[in-house]
Amino acid sequence: MYLKLGFVLIILLALFGCGQPGTSGNLEKVGLLVPETIDDKVWGTKGYKGLLKIQSELDVDVYYKEGMNDEKNIREAIEEFHQNDVNLIFGHGSEYAIYFNRISSEYPDIHFVLFNGEVDGENVTSLNFDSHAMGFFGGMVAGEMTKTNKVAILAAFEWQPEINGFFEGSYYQNEDVDVDIQYVQDWNDSTTALKLLDGMIADGVDIVYVAGDGYNIPVIEKLKEEGLFAIGFVSDQSDLGKGTVLTSTVQHVDELYEVVAKEFDNGILENGELYYDFKDEVISLGKFSPLVDEEFQSLIMDSIEEYKESGLLPNQS
Repeated sequence: MYLKLGFVLIILLALFGCGQPGTSGNLEKVGLLVPETIDDKVWGTKGYKGLLKIQSELDVDVYYKEGMNDEKNIREAIEEFHQNDVNLIFGHGSEYAIYFNRISSEYPDIHFVLFNGEVDGENVTSLNFDSHAMGFFGGMVAGEMTKTNKVAILAAFEWQPEINGFFEGSYYQNEDVDVDIQYVQDWNDSTTALKLLDGMIADGVDIVYVAGDGYNIPVIEKLKEEGLFAIGFVSDQSDLGKGTVLTSTVQHVDELYEVVAKEFDNGILENGELYYDFKDEVISLGKFSPLVDEEFQSLIMDSIEEYKESGLLPNQS
């Protein structure tokens, strides 16, 4: 596993030229903790891109550390950030909830931000993608495109909202579809994910929603080898094969980083658990494969626009 454990200050002088807006209030410097690596081309990479957006748009120094997955290292990193006048720290995952809830009171001048967790404290915020709807629209694509009427979800954990959404969307689009759901119980365990995939393929599944960002690339590559199809997850994964990836359910983590940093700078970032969806422009579907009929693409996009306006999914209207 490739991990950079050193303390890194990102220096991109080209981004600090004339015309940068800069901060207007509370924000001083920003830190990022990543449990694995920024080089995974999915979740970790998105966090790093978000950090660069903050650096570019707000003209502040930013720091990051990788391999931050135990309390000792996390405490040491936070103290280093504190010594360097960082006052906004992103923990790039739900695993940081337990640590930030425990540590935040020791650093009242730092605001701690994490993803998809339950939080406690005046200076802790959890950013939650309300991902039921994105799963639903991904499921509609799978229900429309399956030839065997067997699709599957290869998820990391049972609590992921996109799982039920995908199931509902698949069935809404195709009442004859059978949806298999398997859990890896880890975001990054490619070995287990590929074993579960083998069983799905043996059962005649032809489309898999690969709802785990740490293992979805090898799973999609395997599906490509088998001439089968995928719905991508977190990033637009059409670059892995337009003939394989029918579309992706995209979470624009990098855009959300910038939104949060600006809210903190302006003194309006709330603590507690915040939720974001299509209407906030931080969730979308990715590019469609040319295999997906253009008329159906238009139907999906119209349904998304209606959902943004009404808050109702096609099976609720």
